[in-house]
Amino acid sequence: MSIIENRKAFHDFFIEERHEAGIVLEGWEVKAIRAGRANIKESYVIIRNEEIFLFGMHIAPLSTASSHVRHDPVRTRKLLLHKKEIARLIGKVERAGFTLVPLDLHYVKGRIKLEIGLAKGKKLHDKREDEKKKDWDREKQRLMRTQM
Repeated sequence: MSIIENRKAFHDFFIEERHEAGIVLEGWEVKAIRAGRANIKESYVIIRNEEIFLFGMHIAPLSTASSHVRHDPVRTRKLLLHKKEIARLIGKVERAGFTLVPLDLHYVKGRIKLEIGLAKGKKLHDKREDEKKKDWDREKQRLMRTQM
């Protein structure tokens, strides 16, 4: 079940592969995500010291959260993957010119997971071409409905 989807990533990048990663969260963050107060639109993934981190994910604290804990809504969060997956991703990012992009925040068996994509950037003409294709598909659907 999807919580948040990053549609902007599909507009800006060609997604080659998808990987599901666990995410290290604090208790108040889990409650806020379950309440739908998270945003991954401006976030990005970075590799440091053979570990993968998520930057820029904004989680707005709930008003009922405890007052003795200092809440940082955009703190850096560590992503959890197997060593082999991390090694493969490091190789692709450093050698092949790919980037890692957060795509989707969702539940798996009650746990919150983040789907990251191995992506290549789109040029402006690629974005225009995709837009034309979407418009044409919409127009075809409209024509099919009127003929029936």
